[in-house]
Amino acid sequence: MSENLGADAIDQAIAQGIDFDGSPIPEVKLKLYQEVMALEAGRQRSGVSNTMRSRIVRIGAKHLPQDKLNQMLIDADFAPLKDKEIAFYYSK
Repeated sequence: MSENLGADAIDQAIAQGIDFDGSPIPEVKLKLYQEVMALEAGRQRSGVSNTMRSRIVRIGAKHLPQDKLNQMLIDADFAPLKDKEIAFYYSK
């Protein structure tokens, strides 16, 4: 089901208040999500490049082996993986 792919699918489901299985998302969960997202929306940003790197690490760690992600970061002129990122994302 391609309609359940990507971050946009999640955002659309949240906006509709309906999970992918058709069940309603409980109001208490929606309210908490909206409250935290409002806090995030008001946070001062440190720069686009820093945010790009953070997203690459957070999402890339789900899909790529540590060595490959680290090399990809270096090849793209980002800082390599930090010890704390390796510990968080790759320690089992």
